[in-house]
Amino acid sequence: MEIGLYNFGDAMADAATGATIDQGTRLRNLLEEIEVADAVGLDVVALGEHHRAEFAVSAPATVLAAAATRTERIRLSSGVTVLGSEDPVRVFQQFATIDQLSRGRAEIMAGRGSFTESFPLFGQRLDQYDEIFAEKLDLLLTLREQEVVTWQGVHRPSIDGRAVYPRPYQDELPIWLAVGGTPQSVVRAAALGLPLAIAIIGGAFAHFQPMARLYREAWEEFGRDPADLRLSINAHGFVGPDGDAARDLVYPTYTAMMNQIGRERGWRPRGRDAYDHECQPDGCLLIGDPDEVAAKLLAYHAVFGNTRMLIKLSAAPSDHEATLRSIRLLGEEVAPRVRAEVARREAAAASA
Repeated sequence: MEIGLYNFGDAMADAATGATIDQGTRLRNLLEEIEVADAVGLDVVALGEHHRAEFAVSAPATVLAAAATRTERIRLSSGVTVLGSEDPVRVFQQFATIDQLSRGRAEIMAGRGSFTESFPLFGQRLDQYDEIFAEKLDLLLTLREQEVVTWQGVHRPSIDGRAVYPRPYQDELPIWLAVGGTPQSVVRAAALGLPLAIAIIGGAFAHFQPMARLYREAWEEFGRDPADLRLSINAHGFVGPDGDAARDLVYPTYTAMMNQIGRERGWRPRGRDAYDHECQPDGCLLIGDPDEVAAKLLAYHAVFGNTRMLIKLSAAPSDHEATLRSIRLLGEEVAPRVRAEVARREAAAASA
């Protein structure tokens, strides 16, 4: 199983201490975090796109291009590219450029996005949200398949025999489809033969198992080889030397962030009880010491059979040293034992 990180360049204030961080410092810290993740053997880093004051990354491709020149092996993905408000030609060119810079480590994770600020910002209509996404995804896949592109669009101007460069370093630039809770999107990924990423940000993680089951069933119904299926689970977490201290460290800023988003979306306010419940063995949060986080990762794998796990380390953005320590613990202590146990499980299943 691949183990990695995702990040939005969070830049909100520390809810416990009031400490703040400017966006330039946050971006430079983020690049250092990616370098450390590469050095300790993590497999993937994915950067999301947001257009809000609380997040420093609105242009993931720019940050990933910088990371490409400072890393050796880690895969570099968006997480997600909000495709409905982007131009697929530019997205493809940007990530083909990252792929060339990194010698074949770029990926695109396309999604409809969890926020909608980018749509009015770039002049897109929210009432055509799904139609626009489907059309632009079709164009993105066409760009991957064809060097000289002919394509007919409704919401985006058509292309008549135009070449698109650069081409990626890889023979086929990986494109993942990221979903929240929409079954139609899950089936679409299977129909197109795309890897799927499921984001889990609340509740008991096993509640999302029907989505993974639907993906597997649809994958086989479309005649695809189960051995080719790739599934990522993306969730919040943090690793510290002491589990209780790690949970205490993460709680204030993580909960303040979730409550801010919740006020915008009409969610009930969250407190310490809800947070502690989600840190329990059946809860979605992967927060604790290396033993606890490894056990939770393996519990996720037992439910989903996922081939990838991406964790958003959710300490206060101003506490850079705690984040670097967490990355080192994840890469040096947690990931090796999880990979070994998953390999053992897969070998046992193959011989059964």
